[in-house]
Amino acid sequence: MMKRLLILLTLPILACGGLAESVSPTVTPLSPPVTAPPTQTESSPSTETPVPTVSGFPDPTNYEWRLIASGLTRPVDVQSAFDGSGRLFIIEKYGVIRIYENGQLLEQPFLNIDDRVNDRGNEMGLLGLAFHPNYEQNGYFYVNYTGEGGNTHIARFQSNGTSADPNSEQVLLVIQQPYPNHNGGALAFGPDGYLYAGLGDGGLAGDPQKNGQDISSLLGKILRIDVDNGDPYSIPSDNPFGNEIWVYGLRNPWRISFDRLTGDLWIGDVGQSQWEEIDHLPAGSPGGANFGWSIMEGGHGYDGLAQDGMLLPAAEYSHSEGGCSVTGGYVYRGSIPEWNGIYLYGDYCSGLIWGLILTNGIWQNQVLFDTDLLITSFGQDEAGEIYLTSDTGSVFMLIQK
Repeated sequence: MMKRLLILLTLPILACGGLAESVSPTVTPLSPPVTAPPTQTESSPSTETPVPTVSGFPDPTNYEWRLIASGLTRPVDVQSAFDGSGRLFIIEKYGVIRIYENGQLLEQPFLNIDDRVNDRGNEMGLLGLAFHPNYEQNGYFYVNYTGEGGNTHIARFQSNGTSADPNSEQVLLVIQQPYPNHNGGALAFGPDGYLYAGLGDGGLAGDPQKNGQDISSLLGKILRIDVDNGDPYSIPSDNPFGNEIWVYGLRNPWRISFDRLTGDLWIGDVGQSQWEEIDHLPAGSPGGANFGWSIMEGGHGYDGLAQDGMLLPAAEYSHSEGGCSVTGGYVYRGSIPEWNGIYLYGDYCSGLIWGLILTNGIWQNQVLFDTDLLITSFGQDEAGEIYLTSDTGSVFMLIQK
């Protein structure tokens, strides 16, 4: 109850985090999980999953989120370089990337760019990180941060494997942000080798500039660019609108990920005042998908009603259930077979963690854990194990008890 009151008093509107103060974390699996019956979202794309996936959810009381690191300053992302080192790279919102290696959080930062990160707004700061598929050879990695004027910067840096040179920055894109919120921030390389970037609609409430549906604006979109060709990048020839846009109609995509086995794209899109949503795009889908904002909020009308060709969420939940801001996650592909193929995601305010799977064309969505964590992000290591970060400064790993 104290946590809920604290959030109500101090949490700014939506997205990448809210509190720096410490909250005593507890993690409670739900046994048995109680949810609505499985539902099918009529306008969501259905797919035949090309790899084995569980058809139901495991008993969550046999598993826990174990603390592996603490003492961080507002961690908002955790990534792997997939370079064989087993290291995790943890973003601190104010401009620092830390390394977790061999069970320890290293004191020496991997990268410190707090001199150029504008973090004045709650949803501003160093927000996203992705390592080049050939990072082990070229040392390239990419970050998404708000810089001068609060504008989004997507930039490349280079490292020698143990640390990165802050002077190696090459800025790829600077995108004007009209307001200090809804910056998105996620970066991920797709199975096609292109870099994908999540951008929010630019801020304030209700998308006042209507950027979500404007295909001439890069706001409210997932971008897709080729960082291996062009100076500093090129636009893939099959991008649907001849610019950087891959999909559109998003309010504030807070975390995107690709299933490492299927290549499916998953998006956690933060809602306005009623509904939080998870969007799903099967591998091989052409660009140009419209996820509806601001015509729709989740599967419900906001500025209008659903239109032909609009993709409704794979899953959604309402603020009446205690949530306020969805945190997109990952499909589990680790060492525990009972979790294979389950997409895990959470909510920043409630600390709830859901599992989502597609079984015989029907989405099954179930609450699996009720935590006392302010969930800012999920992450995945080289082995497919899943982690989460809490705004209280901690990182947790899903394990079997």
